[in-house]
Amino acid sequence: MTGEGKKLLLSVAIITRNEEERLPACLASVTFADDVVVVDAESHDRTPEIAKAAGARFFVEPWCGFGPQKQFAIDQCKHLWVLVLDADERIPPETVIEITNLLSGVPRYDAYSLPRKNFFSGRWIRHAGWWPDRVVRLFKKDCNRMSAHLVHESLQVRGSLGELANPLVHLTNRNLRQTMDKVNHYSSAGAEEMFARGESASILKAVARGSWAFWYNYLLRLGFLDGGQGLVIACTDGINKFLKYAKLHEMQKRRGQ
Repeated sequence: MTGEGKKLLLSVAIITRNEEERLPACLASVTFADDVVVVDAESHDRTPEIAKAAGARFFVEPWCGFGPQKQFAIDQCKHLWVLVLDADERIPPETVIEITNLLSGVPRYDAYSLPRKNFFSGRWIRHAGWWPDRVVRLFKKDCNRMSAHLVHESLQVRGSLGELANPLVHLTNRNLRQTMDKVNHYSSAGAEEMFARGESASILKAVARGSWAFWYNYLLRLGFLDGGQGLVIACTDGINKFLKYAKLHEMQKRRGQ
């Protein structure tokens, strides 16, 4: 453990855009870290003031996709060990203790995954692949790198990988409107990535993919056990898949393919 008042030699990298509502709680959960980096994609709310008031090192970087944006934030970090978070994520006290104990000694691995505890409309979602939903977020920056994906980015682990027992808390949505805005953004970025890879789609394929995503999450992955939230999640995932392939089809038509 670190001594009283002494912070852990750890950098926390956070990317933001208009996160004045959720950023304060995120920053409050990582006060144990010596270095906090916030990379902002040109917010027009109070995000910059909140980050600076909390003592974070603040950078502005035009949005370039989740993977590149997070890698830019990682590159600004001054410590060897880095913890990557989104503004809607928090590190609970039991996880703070585990990370502190780990980094106060000699870590065995080069990167660590955490089980992510996802909340949707106030409910902890335990099915449809949402738990334990392990994500690699704690790592040595000299041997690991974030993927360049515009959406659904992940850390490319180049060393050894271990697991933490305690969770990362993720508050996935503020309301259904915000959820649908995210679906629209993610489906557009996903379609762009598929188009760049030369993939093709049709409206029939879009319907098939969207339908399969709904039934897969709601029935096969037991999403129905999460009540009304589980139904909404299955529906929005199906819509996301449908829109991604429909948008790809539209791109093909527009480019004359």
